[in-house]
Amino acid sequence: MIGANAEGVGQPARPGVAIIPVDAESSGQRLDNFLLRHLKGVPKTHVYRIIRSGEVRVNRGRAGADTRLREGDQVRVPPVRVAQRPGASAGPAAPAREFPVLLEDEVLIAIDKPAGVAVHGGSGVSFGVIEQLRRARGYQQPGGARFLELVHRLDRETSGVLLIAKKRSALKHLQDQFRARSIDKTYLALVLGDWPERLKVIDQPLHKYLQEDGERRVRTVARGDPDGVRSISLVRVRQRLPGFTLLEVTIRTGRTHQIRVHLAAQGHPIAGDDKYGDFARNKALARQGLRRMFLHAWRLQFTHPTSGERIELRAELPADLHLPIPVPSP
Repeated sequence: MIGANAEGVGQPARPGVAIIPVDAESSGQRLDNFLLRHLKGVPKTHVYRIIRSGEVRVNRGRAGADTRLREGDQVRVPPVRVAQRPGASAGPAAPAREFPVLLEDEVLIAIDKPAGVAVHGGSGVSFGVIEQLRRARGYQQPGGARFLELVHRLDRETSGVLLIAKKRSALKHLQDQFRARSIDKTYLALVLGDWPERLKVIDQPLHKYLQEDGERRVRTVARGDPDGVRSISLVRVRQRLPGFTLLEVTIRTGRTHQIRVHLAAQGHPIAGDDKYGDFARNKALARQGLRRMFLHAWRLQFTHPTSGERIELRAELPADLHLPIPVPSP
């Protein structure tokens, strides 16, 4: 069992519980990645389970997997079993896989993530982009990559620009930009119906919750609701099509499922969205060739961590999102 001295750090809060302090090197890291690094040998699914259940605490409060830690934070970890039963399967190893590279230098990689691939393992997914890329790059092996961490996330069914840091200093610099909202993330989303031209700003709080089956969902709530977190999306009509509108959506806050929920709450769900969309229309669209959600991380603008240059990256629409309606390039 992992107890009060997990990884040789921390002071006991009570028998079987560990308190792990966050050092300067871990500042800015997501809670899930922090735990996965410290709880070697613990299945990822279990790590995410104890986070969701509230057994993991940061400074005595509940925290989500995407909580960013700061130097000096105290992370409470419940007793967890490290060793597997004899003969128990560790699950499939991540296969080595490279992804289309939009930009790479000594401190970062920008890839064009395909739809259908999670960014990391966990919650029923054995491995994702980061595990496969680490395997391909010989992560922490002699002569291989020494550091590879996700800077941000994309939903499994969302394609497009994804940043990965090759140095911790770059990770912290880029994550600070996300927190300061100085990174511009613009998505292309095909929604049902005729989007109102006047509706250019959606400033509506969101609340995350779990369904009875444990699946994570998000809903809009009224302003002032204590469960709501402020969420801002900027919307621009790019093209009007019969029965649809192609939108450019720039997010000022990066909440879970933000674009999907914001657009659906206005009565214009994303085509192919299997959580918040029009299920009957989705079936009809699937027969025409649209077999996944029409949401694509198209453009990302940020300041380079070392050069200070303002960078703009674009990942053009993949072939599977030209169906069933051909959408020309701008």
